Amino acid sequence: MNFASLPDRRAALDPDGAAVSDGRQSLTNTQLLDRVRAAARQLQDLGIGPGDVVALKLTNRIEFVLLLFAAWRIGATITPVNPSMTDVEVDRQVKDSGARLLVVEDRAAPVTDGTAVLAVGALYKEGVRSDHAPHVDSSALALLIYTSGTTGVPKGVMLDHANIDAMTEMGRLSLDIGPADRCLLILPLFHVNGIVVSILTPLLAGASVVIAGRRFDPRSFFDLVEQERPTFFSAVPTIYGMLAALPDDVRPDTSSLRFGVCGAAPASAELLNRFEARYGFPLVEGYGLSEGTCGSTINPVAGLRRAGTVGLPFPGQEIRIVDAEGTEVGPGTDGEVLVKGPNVMRGYLGRPEETARVIVDGWLHTGDVGHLDAEGYLTLVGRSKDMIIRGGENIYPKEIEDVLTGDPSVLEAAVIGVPDEKWGEVVVAYIQPRPGVTVDLTALRELCARSLTGFKRPTEFFVVEAIAKNAVGKIDKASLRAAHVAAS
Repeated sequence: MNFASLPDRRAALDPDGAAVSDGRQSLTNTQLLDRVRAAARQLQDLGIGPGDVVALKLTNRIEFVLLLFAAWRIGATITPVNPSMTDVEVDRQVKDSGARLLVVEDRAAPVTDGTAVLAVGALYKEGVRSDHAPHVDSSALALLIYTSGTTGVPKGVMLDHANIDAMTEMGRLSLDIGPADRCLLILPLFHVNGIVVSILTPLLAGASVVIAGRRFDPRSFFDLVEQERPTFFSAVPTIYGMLAALPDDVRPDTSSLRFGVCGAAPASAELLNRFEARYGFPLVEGYGLSEGTCGSTINPVAGLRRAGTVGLPFPGQEIRIVDAEGTEVGPGTDGEVLVKGPNVMRGYLGRPEETARVIVDGWLHTGDVGHLDAEGYLTLVGRSKDMIIRGGENIYPKEIEDVLTGDPSVLEAAVIGVPDEKWGEVVVAYIQPRPGVTVDLTALRELCARSLTGFKRPTEFFVVEAIAKNAVGKIDKASLRAAHVAAS
């Protein structure tokens, strides 16, 4: 299924069926097709055609979806831009991607030479009686997703239509999504997770989508669930942690929800189990990255879910664990996680050498460290770049973070390595308390003493109001380490 023609198919199969809404407007399948055709005509009027790149600097709103399908309809590519970026960052992405058009909330936006700017409020709304057939080409570039930049200057991940077609079909099968489903989008649309899991996969399956237009607020989230009656949504561990920390008297009606997807960062087994026990629906934890078009493993919705693991490979994907020499290791042995499948990116835009370093013989080298069990479930232990080496001992922060978040006073924990003259590095923990709760550091040290061997125990604990995150909700350890060193 090529997404350039999906609006046509939905309108033909179920003209009056619900497609997408965002709190301001709601579109049926026929209305979605009409609006996509109108937007495609406007892009053509602005000189956009096959192979051109359109940048979307938009908050979560229905027009993002319209422009996504409109660009694909005429053979163009979309690069989503984080709306909170500075003008310098926006200019860098626009230039690197070669975008010919930048769509913004209003006209107060930087203008790059050769790039036109369109205010989203000026988007055509009137349909056209006829238009050209959708541009269907599986090798055409669909998305340019820029990495978060925590490991350097952001790189453009090139995903073609074959990538997203494969990934969404894998997601549809693994999550058992069908026309009766309704997805609530709460993650940002400038990230591949929001686009693939919460927009494209449900629309492919004949389901409908509700876009939460306002910023996530744990205090009002379940009001939205009760109002919109979604059957699933996707979020990050930080969000699930905030929801799990709501006062005990918050008892929402969650009967419409079949499951929640948990991804983007590892979650502790304690959080997943506690959340399900309280709210009555399971969280299925998965794992993936932009270079793999979002997802590579997922715990089954119907089947054995192993909390603390990130599940089994999606159908059509392979996972290998290799040691430092590139030799495959057996179950239970930690090594780098490699991924292979039709979801693996085409490469990094304009960076052939970096592409060749991370994709070798079709295998994507993720930089993540983990192990497989005998049944093929993947457990992550950390990022290779986050590994702490103390006196020659390798330490992966996630093991320590899982221990710390097992304390009922801890909402989140971030463990980093900091320079030390004697040991090279030592372990330091940053702790964010649950709302209204005081962290007992003595109890935390005792918990670590019971659960961790001596060299893994944090030498210092820092209690903070909030732990630094990047734009997609992952703990930003690079900035945490930099701030710690600067303050030392």
